[in-house]
Amino acid sequence: MVPMRDGVRLATDIYLPSGATDPLPTLLERTPYDKRGTNHADRSRSDPKPRAKPEIAAAFADAGYAYVLQDCRGRFGSEGLFTKYLGEGEDGADTLAWIRAQSWCSGVVGTLGLSYGAHAQTALAAHNPPGLTAMFIDSGGFSSAYHSGIRQGGAFELKQLTWAWKHALLSPLTAADPERRARLQAQDIRRWINQRPWQEGQSPLAAAPEYESYVLEQWRNELFGEYWRHPALCASAWFDRFADVPMVHMSSWFDPYARTAAENFIGLSRSKTGPVKLVMGPWTHGQRSVSHAGDVDFGPAAPLDGNIAPDYMTLRCAWFDTHLAHRDAPDYLVAPVTLFVMGGGSGRRTPEGRLDHGGRWRRATDWPPPEMQPTAFYLHGSGLLSRRMPAAAAPLAYDFDPDNPVPTIGGAIASGAPIMHAGAFDQRETSSIFGARHPGRALAERPDVLVFETQPLAQDIELTGPVLARLWVSSSAPDTDFTIKLVDVHPPSADYPSGYAMNLTHGIIRMRFRNGFERAELMEPGRIYEVEIEAFPTANLFKAGHRIRVDIASSNFPHFDINPNTGMPAGADSPPLVARNRIHVGDAHPSHILLPYIPGA
Repeated sequence: MVPMRDGVRLATDIYLPSGATDPLPTLLERTPYDKRGTNHADRSRSDPKPRAKPEIAAAFADAGYAYVLQDCRGRFGSEGLFTKYLGEGEDGADTLAWIRAQSWCSGVVGTLGLSYGAHAQTALAAHNPPGLTAMFIDSGGFSSAYHSGIRQGGAFELKQLTWAWKHALLSPLTAADPERRARLQAQDIRRWINQRPWQEGQSPLAAAPEYESYVLEQWRNELFGEYWRHPALCASAWFDRFADVPMVHMSSWFDPYARTAAENFIGLSRSKTGPVKLVMGPWTHGQRSVSHAGDVDFGPAAPLDGNIAPDYMTLRCAWFDTHLAHRDAPDYLVAPVTLFVMGGGSGRRTPEGRLDHGGRWRRATDWPPPEMQPTAFYLHGSGLLSRRMPAAAAPLAYDFDPDNPVPTIGGAIASGAPIMHAGAFDQRETSSIFGARHPGRALAERPDVLVFETQPLAQDIELTGPVLARLWVSSSAPDTDFTIKLVDVHPPSADYPSGYAMNLTHGIIRMRFRNGFERAELMEPGRIYEVEIEAFPTANLFKAGHRIRVDIASSNFPHFDINPNTGMPAGADSPPLVARNRIHVGDAHPSHILLPYIPGA
């Protein structure tokens, strides 16, 4: 039980090599998910059964490291109250200082961990503690939680609600209080996700007030201010004092931390000696050893195992052997950037029932790839998406009803179960989709979704990099949302007679934050505004015969909270309004999307 600066003690397990007598390079993993538990991502392609954390720690010890596993404050064996994210920097620094004072530590410490374990690392590194020597940051480590991870475009990511309810059930206070457990278990999170707003004592977290408190704080803090610049939530605000150590930032195209990994790489690779590496796969959150994401398969090249390195354990061990223990080890990450370009598959249905989309790994000297050319594809009044500037046309309008939002079908999501699931899917409603009212209906057929797509491509086109939409919009309401989605449309085939509309990446903007997230400015109904919507990065080869498509709507639920269109702040009880929203196109209002074209790919 390691004491922190305020006297709270954190449960900590130490694994040492058998017979070790000399001080050792040390690895630290801090987790809210039980230091003696098992994470579904800790598996390999050759052994799909997940390994328990003690087993992984023992393997690192066998490789010559002291390995320290710690439960975060207020989780499992540790004392104190859990407040998500905000205390991890100080607790990490205190733990690292304690480790360096032990006789078995050589004084150099590396950190590693997935998801929250990655957030804990960057929170620590923002304090630049003595002894921190190397890092492997996997699927997390907020560059800015306001801009992706907790909020995006001003909207709130509702995965924070499903995570809080699930983990309130696993807290030490719940384990010690049968009444609290019963009250939490009695809640129907599917019903609550449709209810807005949540209030103190009137939420599924009412029996766990420490969880309810931080969720409501995140949800109601709509402006990008001091709260969101906290070191644990905004590494980019602290890059100047961030530890300058060798580090890997790993994520994937269908992970909510894809943008975080890219932004951390850009900011730190340009300001630190590093080396700083970026790895981006085609996976969902942490699922680096499988070839599929959602309902789409990316082929035998997709897993990390056997393609980047023999397996995840070997990759991390080689990284720390080189940069922490200073031993000879293979260099599996030769280039600054290792990324997977999706696409190129047969488009047929695999034996497992998934779309064969295919893909390949490639290396780059930087992110975005230096050869990338941001290329404007314009929205035409006919629904065409084209590099050609459109002629004048009437605006395209739809009604956005907050009580009938566009359902989320896949995407960059984690911790959304049982409400929503990550990955690539045909953008068509099914009975398993939360909020779907017409199973079998394509989202493109909804009256509140505008679809813009190219003609069938005459040749392959690779898009790899950031995606940004510039739109001219108006609304009948004082506030509303606009969403974008980039889609690869497979042509009809024997396996998919209606074709297959595969989602790649998404973005959203809450209009009261169109001029910056530091202040809210309501719209003047009917006035035309130019706005930018930043989507997550992606890498995809659109094959000849496919179409590039952009969907525009005003909701993506339950991925994001629903804008009631009233202009009232989050947490206010305001009856929703139906908004008449318009996208303006033509030479006077050249709405377009900037796509990351790779010439000659």
